[in-house]
Amino acid sequence: MNVMGIVIALIIGAVAGWLAGFIMGGKGGLIRNIIMGIIGGIAGSFLLNLLGFSASGGIVAQILVAVFGACVLIAVGRFLFK
Repeated sequence: MNVMGIVIALIIGAVAGWLAGFIMGGKGGLIRNIIMGIIGGIAGSFLLNLLGFSASGGIVAQILVAVFGACVLIAVGRFLFK
């Protein structure tokens, strides 16, 4: 992955993490949002593939997949550490 790809992944991760935090009512800073968005993108792609959906597409589709995955991760984390 080149530098531009890394920068785009960080931007998508930040946007997705922020949206997931907003949807789920989470609190966190920029670094946490980026991490949740990137991990959420991986988890979202995996979950959608298990359900038989394609996780490919443009930037908007990538953000939606990452938001979905991050929301699932937040929900599971809240359940486990309640």
